Amino acid sequence: MSRLSPRALQCAPSPTLAITAKANQLKADGHDVLGFGAGEPDFDTPQHIKDAAIEALAQGKTKYTPSAGIPELRKAIVDKLKRDNDLDYAPANVIVSCGGKHTLYNIFQAMVSEGDEVVIPAPYWVSYPEQVKLADGTPVILQTTDATNFAPTVEQLKAAITPKTKIVIVNSPSNPTGAMWPRATIEALAKLAIQHDFFVISDEIYEKIVYDNNEFVSIAALGPEIKKRTFTVNGMSKAYSMTGWRLGYVAAELEYVSAMNRLQDQSTSNPTSIAQWAGLAALTGDQSFLTEWCTEFDARRKIIVAGLNGIAGLSCLMPEGAFYVFPKVRGLYGKTTPDGKLLTSGDDVADYLLATQKVAVVPGSGFGADDYVRLSYATSRATLEKGIARITEAVAALK
Repeated sequence: MSRLSPRALQCAPSPTLAITAKANQLKADGHDVLGFGAGEPDFDTPQHIKDAAIEALAQGKTKYTPSAGIPELRKAIVDKLKRDNDLDYAPANVIVSCGGKHTLYNIFQAMVSEGDEVVIPAPYWVSYPEQVKLADGTPVILQTTDATNFAPTVEQLKAAITPKTKIVIVNSPSNPTGAMWPRATIEALAKLAIQHDFFVISDEIYEKIVYDNNEFVSIAALGPEIKKRTFTVNGMSKAYSMTGWRLGYVAAELEYVSAMNRLQDQSTSNPTSIAQWAGLAALTGDQSFLTEWCTEFDARRKIIVAGLNGIAGLSCLMPEGAFYVFPKVRGLYGKTTPDGKLLTSGDDVADYLLATQKVAVVPGSGFGADDYVRLSYATSRATLEKGIARITEAVAALK
């Protein structure tokens, strides 16, 4: 009999972290690996943000802070939500945590009990269902495909709602697909949430990385009744290239934020003090670099989508935001690798690309979509072009 708890035994490892670790190990062993797995910008944290951290160190701002975050940062988040999203919150409605992942964990721990259902549209970010299960909840997977641009239909959302539905998750722009939900779908979800009295987690971490004048919609801004039922989640990782700084936050009703704060009191306490001062500089300082970054991501997006669609057996939608592509690889199923292995899944395709071409992609199974793989284009144009060439060679070698 295992001495481990059931929650530890049932918790699956992160496939994105696993493929990144495998790619890094191959690199350490001297292989020329092209890594398309990591979900983080390749740009450095802007200098003014780093300078704020250095200044905080110099001024001795290295002690404990309030668990929910320093007042200055919480006020800056309130200002950001008003400026960017037309949302009115007080600092007491905001809690800062150790990354967006920690923020989501706190929400599930505070809000989900045994028997509660959490509707998760797939493809989904890998940690959503695992965190729901860690809170003794039941993930209800709502399957979408590229036929609907990976957005659920209103009919699908209605069919997924039951008396046990506690939360529905919205991640738009999405990891892993880069797809965005249409405004009409978000509006329909808001009406359903009010009608059936469930909550919405709006994971807005990719809010600033949007292309082609696509409209970003923050569901909590659609009215006071949906705002009461919404957890607006964001963070510094993607927009400010601060993945390692570990700063995420949520804005919600005071009762729920207070519960999360109590949980955080007894787990991590405050996020790193120095990172919080850097986060303050991120939100209140120069934002002009975002335009430059998005312009570059846009160029890379077009390179990788064109390249993947030029390979027989692959098909890839143009993402509307974030920095991922999610090509379908089902057209390669039934083909045989040079060493005689039959390809029957996205996992097989990912293994084949890494083994033969040292191209690291993440299989779609970890995102609830077996017939796809995810590639991050948060890397140089030269790496993208080299990767496309290697994938082309790998596919050409199949029989």
